[in-house]
Amino acid sequence: MKLHEYEAKAIFKSYGIPVPESEITDKKVENIDKPVVVKAQVLVGGRGKAGGILFANNTQEANEKIEELLNKEIKGEKVEKVLLEDMINIEKEYYVGIVIDRNNKQAVVMFSTEGGVDIEQVAEKTPEKIIKYYVDFDKEFQPYMARNMLIKAGIPSPEISKIATIISKLYKAFEDMDGSLIEINPLVITKEANVIAADAVFNLDDDAYYKHDYKQFEEFSKQDKSEFAYVDLDGDIAVIGNGAGLTLASMDIVKNSGGEPSCFLDVGGGSNSETVQKALRKALSKDGVKGVFINILGGITRCDEVSKGIVEVYKDYPNVKFAVRLMGTNEDEGRRILNENGISFETTMDNAAKKLMEIIQSN
Repeated sequence: MKLHEYEAKAIFKSYGIPVPESEITDKKVENIDKPVVVKAQVLVGGRGKAGGILFANNTQEANEKIEELLNKEIKGEKVEKVLLEDMINIEKEYYVGIVIDRNNKQAVVMFSTEGGVDIEQVAEKTPEKIIKYYVDFDKEFQPYMARNMLIKAGIPSPEISKIATIISKLYKAFEDMDGSLIEINPLVITKEANVIAADAVFNLDDDAYYKHDYKQFEEFSKQDKSEFAYVDLDGDIAVIGNGAGLTLASMDIVKNSGGEPSCFLDVGGGSNSETVQKALRKALSKDGVKGVFINILGGITRCDEVSKGIVEVYKDYPNVKFAVRLMGTNEDEGRRILNENGISFETTMDNAAKKLMEIIQSN
């Protein structure tokens, strides 16, 4: 489960991690007497580039920006709330993150001097700038470990103690709440030499719900009402089918074709265009998804309805590659709709998976 930025920052604050003074709202505000950042609260990456972060100097400007964002969709997600934060005098930007390495069964603490940019780009272009420390789950992450990371990264001595303390507190929050991912990007050094978490990402492990009271978080209630079954995975190919068995088989086909599933998503039987759109937007809300494999065997599910939903989402994600296996009720009409919109479709799972990998590898 993903937390919104304002929820993650409330947790950070409770663990003693400095965050900007802020206010969450879903309507206009009465008084702003200093410069603020107006930030859309959406669970998608790259919201800044998509126009989801704006700036204001007074009440009138702030309300104009609030109204603009509340009437906006960012990467297919409607903005329901915005976060108003005090403007920060930024001197430097760093990156801190912790994630689960499922292959090694360890937590990985990461630090980089390249804050404020996509960490995936840093990993791809300059991996040497990411310092990593692997932690066994039965052991504690000690402050000296964080200090050693910072020394290795070449951080100035006056900053080391402050940043190491924040990394230690971040790990404590990650551990206590059964996190699967936690990030501060950027972790800011201000012109006044303060260290502040300017942004926050916190994903919680779905399998740990029974240990915690997550009803306070927005996405918990939404997940309970979900129209489809979704499981987050580590790859970059979203796998969508109608029926659990068919979706599992689709995952195997994708792996056999050289891909790695980024999710298991079963839209179930009788899905209409709207349900398919919601499912696709859910799958594509995850960063790093390169392709979508959709496997539909239509019975009560109409292929033309599925195609309409695919086409609507496809318009918003021109850089993501789609491949569809579509058979069953109204399949001819469904294929016609896909064909007219330039979306690849096949009549077998094998061919669809191979086609998708060919498209991805050719770009």
